[in-house]
Amino acid sequence: MNIRALLAFTILLAFIGGHANATTYAMPENSSDSVITQYPDGVAVTRADQDETLLDVARRFLLGQTEIVRLNQDVDRWLVRKGEIVRLSNKRILPDSPHNGITLNISEYRMYYYPPTKKGEKPQQVMSYAHGVGRQDWKTPLGKTKVARKIMNPSWHPPESIRREHAANGDPLPVIVPPGPHNPLGSRALYLDLPGEYRIHGTDIDKIHGIGMQITHGCVRMYPEDVEQLYDMVSVGTPVYIVKQPIKVGWLDNVLYVEAHPDLEGEETTLDQRFAVALRLIQNANNIARDGVYAASQPGAGAAQELPDFDQQALNKALKEQSGDPVAIYERLPPLDEAAASVPEQAQAPAPAAPPSPKPVVSKPSPSAPKPARKPSPDGYYHGK
Repeated sequence: MNIRALLAFTILLAFIGGHANATTYAMPENSSDSVITQYPDGVAVTRADQDETLLDVARRFLLGQTEIVRLNQDVDRWLVRKGEIVRLSNKRILPDSPHNGITLNISEYRMYYYPPTKKGEKPQQVMSYAHGVGRQDWKTPLGKTKVARKIMNPSWHPPESIRREHAANGDPLPVIVPPGPHNPLGSRALYLDLPGEYRIHGTDIDKIHGIGMQITHGCVRMYPEDVEQLYDMVSVGTPVYIVKQPIKVGWLDNVLYVEAHPDLEGEETTLDQRFAVALRLIQNANNIARDGVYAASQPGAGAAQELPDFDQQALNKALKEQSGDPVAIYERLPPLDEAAASVPEQAQAPAPAAPPSPKPVVSKPSPSAPKPARKPSPDGYYHGK
């Protein structure tokens, strides 16, 4: 670890301590970027002040169980010893979906909420929450919907199919489960405009560690304090986008990142399949020109640009480990006018006709232009036309 990284590590270690952190992120300054950062210029970590489990750490920092386990693959899930370092989430790539309302990316067990803005304004903040999703036999449906109604302290009327399942397991359910600490809907419920009573809701004390896992009968389950906060902010009619994006690609300050998550239960993709998806997303990201128009649609352009000279070793490592942590794989050069503006006038030389080929190194040059409008695609991602 170099001196700069060690200093950042030490500062964050002292800063984070042992309490939950805010889930609110500032949107990137460059509107074409899609990587959000909680702790700039550092690795987010915490030190266990007693023997505990990774689930305890996840609960304290409002992270999901799968998320914290994937970030700490060398740490015993059931025994984090006193003084041991646990890695936390820092950067996230926003899902490829419209930046309004709620997006649920079930592949990463996380929700992204964009607070309302005035007409014509872009969101300045995004809030991210851990959540649980439907099991293999009770899948959470994909697609666009909306919040149909909100209920505080809801009663639960378990469907007959769920009652039969519980009875077969020796855990019979009543016809109505009243509000209270053992109600699986928790204290708040946002009902979605979908057939089948799908909801975004809280959790009971018996299933608190199931956040960030496939554990529900199709609903989206959140930590109690998270759902209370979301409930107060979200209005009826808010759009909800439910997507499945295990691989995400996004820019931050001219650096391209890739983020990979494991398959959901009952699904299995090969490394070659993941690599093919990543290549397509990298190519789509590289095809966005600096004036906000897809390069492939410009006069004289071919069907698609060539892939950038990205770091294939870093990409392969990210797709194999599937830690959910964004990995830098490529840096593009800033536009010539921006690069020239950063050089004193007397030192500027005539600009070349075209920039040299970009190199796969990581730094922080100037931002690029806004994104074009995007349309939904049948594969669960959104792509500009």
